Amino acid sequence: MSVLEMKVPSPGESISEVEIAEWLVSDGDYVEKDQAIAEVDSDKATLELPAEASGTITLKAEEGDAVAVGAVVCLIDTSAEKPEGHESKKEKVEAEVEEKSEKKEEKAEKKPDPSPAKKEKEAPAKSDSYATGHASPAASKLMNENGIKANQVNGSGKDGRITKQDVLAVMAGGFSGEDASGWGGTRDTSAKKMSMLRRKVAERLVAVKNETAMLTTFNEVDMKPIMDIRAKYKKTFGETHDIGLGFMSFFTKAVTEALHKFPAVNAMIDGKEMIMHDYADIGIAVSSPKGLMVPIIRNAEQMSLAEIEKEIKRLAVRARDGEITPDEMTGGTFTITNGGVFGSMLSTPIINPPQSAILGMHNIVERPVVIDGEIVVRPIMYVALSYDHRIIDGKESVSFLYSIKEMLENPESMIFGGKDPVEVLLGL
Repeated sequence: MSVLEMKVPSPGESISEVEIAEWLVSDGDYVEKDQAIAEVDSDKATLELPAEASGTITLKAEEGDAVAVGAVVCLIDTSAEKPEGHESKKEKVEAEVEEKSEKKEEKAEKKPDPSPAKKEKEAPAKSDSYATGHASPAASKLMNENGIKANQVNGSGKDGRITKQDVLAVMAGGFSGEDASGWGGTRDTSAKKMSMLRRKVAERLVAVKNETAMLTTFNEVDMKPIMDIRAKYKKTFGETHDIGLGFMSFFTKAVTEALHKFPAVNAMIDGKEMIMHDYADIGIAVSSPKGLMVPIIRNAEQMSLAEIEKEIKRLAVRARDGEITPDEMTGGTFTITNGGVFGSMLSTPIINPPQSAILGMHNIVERPVVIDGEIVVRPIMYVALSYDHRIIDGKESVSFLYSIKEMLENPESMIFGGKDPVEVLLGL
């Protein structure tokens, strides 16, 4: 019998322990080499733990256990023979592809009956009621429009008949058509353990509020110039660079230019020293199934809009799929967060330590503004800059945010030279 001890690998520098988030296999299962056997949470990311060899697995830790880096989490009996009928992941995928192909062929071979027999018109099924009656026509229409089932309504009419008022009462009580169960009204409570990642985020956010002199300044941006550029060049940009043209690349580019003008915003405090950076590593806050994550775009100051868009998409997909690594979220000199995708009008973002500032984007709403003495309607976005007042003065913070506003409202100012400044900016 040959047994392999699987130890927790180091997910990254300064990480000393992880938490077993979920075992993807059961004790005694046969596993293939490189098969994902567990998901582990660190204070930076959730990572998959692959099997180091094929064999029968014996688990040595429970889900939710905190395990030190280098500790044994499972044993793999490499001398165990592969059970009959066991399929590897690759074999399962190949079988699924083959099955889908066969189904398509069978469907193609089937020919429609040229003279189908006329089906008798079926009478519509009657809705059940909460009691013994049925729904009135008005109540039935309202229930169908809102996805409400008859057994979720207490009929108050004769013999339990459901009236329109009964349906309205259920809807007014907070019923959700998407959730068939609705509110239970039981007044029960339940406890759910926070993941290591979320606990670490919570600790860091509280520490920021307690350990920094955080202040927020606001401004508004007329997004019409950017929206006009996207409307005019979006198709050409996509065909040229094979990536969509979003707002985030414009903001990232404007931020890197503004950081060059105001280097203190790109700096951080280390003891009694102020660390300056001759580069801009921009963190983009993204929401993932595991919680808030901030992947880093390295040397964003050297990237074109297309390169920024591609890197944002790559990192966002990896974060969504749980494949992002701690190295891809380590570092960063400045962060951008976009609450506007969730409908936020205005907020005060919290600094991502040890950085000294963070820019908050919000939703775009048509608002009346005064331009050249006339009231016009423009798509306006409120922007917020939260900064550490210990290292950034008010003048620098306000000027930094205003510089971003100016560049977004005059996109051609972000580049120099060229026959058509906008086309040069877009790399067309």
